[in-house]
Amino acid sequence: MLFLYNLAVLTASFLLRLIANFSPKLQLFVNGRKDVFSQLEQQLSQEAQVIWVHTASLGEFEQGLPIIEKLKLAYPDFKILVTFFSPSGYEVKKNTPVADLVLYLPLDTKKNAERFIALGRPKLAIFVKYEIWPNYLQELAAQKIPTLLISAIFTKRQIFFKGYGGFMRRGLASFSHIFVQDKNSLELLKSINIHHVTIGGDTRFDRVSEILARNNALPFMDTFKQENLCMVAGSTWPEDEAVLLDYINRPSQQLKYAIAPHNIKDTHIQKLKGAITKKTVLFSELDRADISNAEVLIIDTVGLLTKIYSYADIAYVGGGFATGLHNTLEPAVFGIPVLIGPQYQGFKEAEDLVALQGVLPILNKTDLQKTMDELVQNTAFHQKTGDINTTYINQNKGASTKILDHIKSIL
Repeated sequence: MLFLYNLAVLTASFLLRLIANFSPKLQLFVNGRKDVFSQLEQQLSQEAQVIWVHTASLGEFEQGLPIIEKLKLAYPDFKILVTFFSPSGYEVKKNTPVADLVLYLPLDTKKNAERFIALGRPKLAIFVKYEIWPNYLQELAAQKIPTLLISAIFTKRQIFFKGYGGFMRRGLASFSHIFVQDKNSLELLKSINIHHVTIGGDTRFDRVSEILARNNALPFMDTFKQENLCMVAGSTWPEDEAVLLDYINRPSQQLKYAIAPHNIKDTHIQKLKGAITKKTVLFSELDRADISNAEVLIIDTVGLLTKIYSYADIAYVGGGFATGLHNTLEPAVFGIPVLIGPQYQGFKEAEDLVALQGVLPILNKTDLQKTMDELVQNTAFHQKTGDINTTYINQNKGASTKILDHIKSIL
């Protein structure tokens, strides 16, 4: 199976180079990997002590960030090398100050793995959540480099637990230690004879908890919200917006709305604005529009959503009617009720909070109206729902400390 895997990777590499001519995102994926080895040679000296952290994309980077920040404090003489698989992570974080060097990870071939590790010379490698690359793991093990998988979560349907998944199981077994999020993941790994495992929790709880300690002030949001209640709808897709719009367009003075769509292309933003009957202002229009009298603010930029959630009295997190639920912890940390679409299975924190009734799933427009009216009119219900989210996050903090303690024992 490893032979077939390697063949598939080589075939994919060839096809990606062809298709990249027709896709800007794939062009970033392909072109961004062209000078990885030369950057390693030029920017890491032979004397450098390196800790390598690999993440798939932006979400996994945020998950690994508490560990990276703790490593920088605990090991100030080490260089932090961060790699991404996806352009959506690399392009946003390529200049992050928490890393000394940020690169794309070359595709998982034996040759690439050998060359990357020979040039990077990591003293420790950390992979976040789902990143299992057999050739890289095999080479790290061969070089006797301690390698951790953190914030991992497993389900029985994954390839590791299938009869044909032997080569991927060997990849898992190559890790020096695995930190999983829950007991179910621990038991699944035990079932395939992988025992170097600790229930460490999810580092995202540490990450979102840190949000509360920073300055989340946004003057434009102060001007927009004033003394009104505010609903913030974050990372919305058209399917989410189709459910939200009827409620937003209701003739009510009780709420203001900030909407941060996942797609901020002008065509979509103008279509969304045109579908709203209330006075609506775009973030990009702030320098020439009176935002104080606006009822709806559309955030047609990126990078502000987490701070905007701090102004929310109620949050809606998109993706649950579409391609996959976005981050519910970011608004939940502010101790407010969080609404989502019905497709949240497979997102552990959402499943947990739905069961606890801090996150409220919405089935349709009628359900949204009923739930929103209850949250707006019933202060006790609103407070209780938000408090559930605060308690849940506080009870699940501490994963990054457990992981760092382990690192200190081996590095």
